[in-house]
Amino acid sequence: MSYCKASQGHPWHQPYHDREYGFPVRGDAALLERLALEINQAGLSWLTMLQKRDGFRKAYAGFEPEKVAAFGERQYARLLKDPGIIRNRLKVRAVAENARRLLAIRESHGSFGKWLDAHHPRSQREWERLFRETFVFTGGKIVQAFLMSTGYMKGAHDPGCPVYAKVLKKGPAWATGVRPKKLRHRSTSPSSRGA
Repeated sequence: MSYCKASQGHPWHQPYHDREYGFPVRGDAALLERLALEINQAGLSWLTMLQKRDGFRKAYAGFEPEKVAAFGERQYARLLKDPGIIRNRLKVRAVAENARRLLAIRESHGSFGKWLDAHHPRSQREWERLFRETFVFTGGKIVQAFLMSTGYMKGAHDPGCPVYAKVLKKGPAWATGVRPKKLRHRSTSPSSRGA
C-alpha cells in the first residue's frame, strides 16, 4: 500500500503527508532536520520520528547547523540520556558530523539547497554515491527517503493523490520544466514510510 493511502485518517501520518511530504524544502535548518530524521528512522518506523519530532527539534537546537556542528562530548552525553529522541550513539554523532559537513557545503555552494540544486538531476545510484562521499550514515534508503521527502526525487505521492498536484504547483526539483498535465510516471512508494 502506498504512503498516500496508508496515511489517510492517521493522526500523525496524514498531516505530514498532506502538508510536508514531497514538497520542496529550503533552508539549511529544515534540510538538516529532514536528513537527521531520516538517519534516525533507520531500523524504526516513520511514526516514531513524527511522534518524537518536537523532541528532536528541542534536543538539536532547532537544527541550526552552527549550533549542532559545535556539539561535543558534553552534548552527546546529554542527548544519549534524552528520552525525547532516539538515543543511539552512532546516530547522535552522525547528526553533529553532518552539520559540520553542511557548514563546509555552505563555504563551497552557499547553502545545502544550492548544493543539492548544483548536483540535480542525478540517478538514485549517483545520489547515493555523492551522499556517501559527502555525509556520514547515509545509506541508499536514507538518501532516497530524504530526496523524495524534500522534492528532489519523484515518487512521494501517487499521481492520483490530491496532494500530488499541490506538490507540482510548488515546483519540486524533480519536476522542473514539467507541466502537471503532461507529467506521466509510475510512482514508487517509499517503503520506509510504513506505519
